Amino acid sequence: MTRFTSLELCAGSGAQALGLERAGFDPVMLIDNNEFACRTIRLNRPGWDVRCRDLMSFDPLDEDEPELQKVLDIDLISGGMPRIKAAAAVARRGGDDYERALLRAAISVLMAVRPKALVLENLEGLVQSDDYAEDRSWIEAELENLGYRPSWKVLDAANFGVPQHRRSGFLVALADDYSHEFAWPEPSAAPTPTVGAALGPSMGANGWPGAEQWAAAADRPAPALVGGSDNRGGGDLGPTGSKKAWLAIGVEGASLSDDSPSADFPIDGRPRLSVRQAGILQSIPEDWQIYGRKTRAYRQIGNALPPPVAEAVGRSVATALRSVTDSNIN
Repeated sequence: MTRFTSLELCAGSGAQALGLERAGFDPVMLIDNNEFACRTIRLNRPGWDVRCRDLMSFDPLDEDEPELQKVLDIDLISGGMPRIKAAAAVARRGGDDYERALLRAAISVLMAVRPKALVLENLEGLVQSDDYAEDRSWIEAELENLGYRPSWKVLDAANFGVPQHRRSGFLVALADDYSHEFAWPEPSAAPTPTVGAALGPSMGANGWPGAEQWAAAADRPAPALVGGSDNRGGGDLGPTGSKKAWLAIGVEGASLSDDSPSADFPIDGRPRLSVRQAGILQSIPEDWQIYGRKTRAYRQIGNALPPPVAEAVGRSVATALRSVTDSNIN
């Protein structure tokens, strides 16, 4: 089956690229400015070309860096963009607008590369909220001027086999020749795994006698993991509201654990999550190594797009590309 090539922007720990790889996209290059995330990708895919640099300085047409020009003949640009703030919130706080500038930089890279397709993931507000209406209008105008047809959608990871309610906003844009073949992925017909089903075995791995009882009570998907940023958070499961949601399913969210509960942990206790258990809730393969100590590792996991969601979107894009490619061959 035909495989395609991609350029991954703001690649993070590589979870989105992993899902897209399963869907048929092989990255020619991946870019992220976080050293720990770059090392994570290199640990797991040493053959991938990972560039640890700021997207704002990336120009594939830069004559001083001719090695970057290998991205000029790719099929897809993808990226998990940092969560942008509403323009009004930025104005109130008087801060810079780096995240929005990164989004514009991604569109600029698209202008230079002109791939067949674009997939960007961000917060659901970018897709649905009136606070981001100007952003959507600007993006749509730029894409349409370049000959792409944009489409927006919010997808919940729980609908794609992930044991977590995690809503992500997506922008998919295909060149006009391919856009009529694209359809958003349909939710899985299988029931969403519960936290208990996903984590029960690991909770009992060190002999905790309450693991089975805990797993039976953790009978729903998890709330969204909150990874935090380098400026705030990362060592716990998020703000007060998130911690309350975790307590409701029997998880102490004030901090992270180094390991599963021990044999002498109280039978009716509320365990903390380990970094690896957080990865399970994100459907990140257990053999996908995360570089860095606990907080650094958890930030990478908590901010990731679950690979099954990336795979589902990627398969829809790949189907559209193959439909046109195969028809042209025939």
